[in-house]
Amino acid sequence: MSINDATPADWDRLRQQHPPLEDSLIVRYLEGAKQELEEEDLVYNPSHYNTGNIECIDAIEESMSSVAFKGYLKGNCMKYLWRYDYKGKQVEDLQKATWYLNKLTEMVIAENE
Repeated sequence: MSINDATPADWDRLRQQHPPLEDSLIVRYLEGAKQELEEEDLVYNPSHYNTGNIECIDAIEESMSSVAFKGYLKGNCMKYLWRYDYKGKQVEDLQKATWYLNKLTEMVIAENE
């Protein structure tokens, strides 16, 4: 039978045999995963940087001299400003650049007190 030959009764029978996707467990799982991603703070507290007992940025800072770490912060500011218009996440990338600039500013203020 061709799809063009299907009758309303054929379509009704098909709907009974195969429920719509929005009722499926897969769709409910994907909706839950999407909600978790939307709730995660991808700028100020991304979960992928918080494994173990120390946050990644703190480990990086401890592994470098003050001068090297300030260079790292400056480089990340530049990276996010450079690409913000090309990745499709303009606001997020600008917020990340701001985060790194704020961290650098706090460090410079502390050193000059």
